[in-house]
Amino acid sequence: MTAIVIATTVISIANAGIIGESKPEQAGFSPQRLQLVTDYFQNEVTTGKIPGAIVLIKRHGETAYYGSFGVRNVATKAPMTPDTIFTLYSMTKPITSVAALMLVEQGKLALDHEVGQYIHGFYNVKVGAEKMGPDGQPTLDLVAPHRPMLIHDLMRQTAGIPYASLAYGVVKKPYDAADLVSGKFTNAEVADKIAALPLIAQPGDVWVYGHATDVLGRVIEVISGKSLYEFEKENLLDPLGMTSTSFFVTDPAKQDKLAFPFPKEKLERDPRIVTKWESGGGGMVASINDYARFLQMLLNKGTLDGKRILGPKTVEFMTSNHIGEAAGVKPWAYYFPGAGYGFGLGVAVRTDAGVAHWAGSIGEYEWSGGSGTYFLVDPKEDMFAILMIQSPSQRGRIQSALKGMIYGAIEK
Repeated sequence: MTAIVIATTVISIANAGIIGESKPEQAGFSPQRLQLVTDYFQNEVTTGKIPGAIVLIKRHGETAYYGSFGVRNVATKAPMTPDTIFTLYSMTKPITSVAALMLVEQGKLALDHEVGQYIHGFYNVKVGAEKMGPDGQPTLDLVAPHRPMLIHDLMRQTAGIPYASLAYGVVKKPYDAADLVSGKFTNAEVADKIAALPLIAQPGDVWVYGHATDVLGRVIEVISGKSLYEFEKENLLDPLGMTSTSFFVTDPAKQDKLAFPFPKEKLERDPRIVTKWESGGGGMVASINDYARFLQMLLNKGTLDGKRILGPKTVEFMTSNHIGEAAGVKPWAYYFPGAGYGFGLGVAVRTDAGVAHWAGSIGEYEWSGGSGTYFLVDPKEDMFAILMIQSPSQRGRIQSALKGMIYGAIEK
């Protein structure tokens, strides 16, 4: 089924929120080159590759580009609009990381604290090693960690905690059996279950993508005495005016605004169904307008509309590379930041002008979600960009193409 193309590069101020009216030349972009973005996404929709998309580029405080394409729901043919709500998956991680850093600034948490201080089961965590069994087949051997797991490990993905879908070797079976993403367990129960599972690597040794930020979400709950959502709503979401950002969408009026992939390409979770789990690593939903407010706050070094969320030096710390040569961290089999990138506290950080497969700036930071959502923030260019789609199978090539088009359209 081919979706109807709806492309909009200028939207009414009444509905724009932080997006505003597109002024590409004031933002230093070529309107003609930005037309390539429109052409690209119109083709993606008309050829049936994706049901719809929204793209936003802001630079120097101006909206350089806003384009909405196709539909958010092929069944209803409802168009993409700034208040369309998207399942974020791992674009949740930077939000949880900012919430944790707020506690650091309040003196209630420190990156060198042991995770076991807050979730006692992590004092007994073991690392999964491989040994040969009597039948000559590899079996699981549990060995002690070389050092305790730290909050820093949770935030930079060096805790050794994989996702079950990415686990391999002798630790894969225990993670598959744990059923961590079913939604049947609370944040406390998920964290306790993870503490009882073998790590796939020693803490601090390897960049391992997985449930570390979910454990961080539970640490926030322990410190604050509130659910993860309650803490984030009170301290981060409400102050930033992120009114559509949550873990679940129970209001029927808001449910109508949810974006969905093609029926043949289902997402792993349905945000209309409330579960026990508020996943700090991948459980949130948000509109592009909401996420734009979050990114503008980061680009502004921690402040938005006169409200300070983080100090400038904390934002700089968060968006610096934490896994460089001095840290002694090695990449693993699935190194999602990619060549030319390190990793900060919840975001990939560009470390080389070259090496990567697209143009960009050293110090640019970014992340994406499994459903197709993506953002980049480039402090040197005073710019951020957001892509919102719900098309897991198409996300990689689309994100790469968009990066090239964004940087290719900058004129001054």
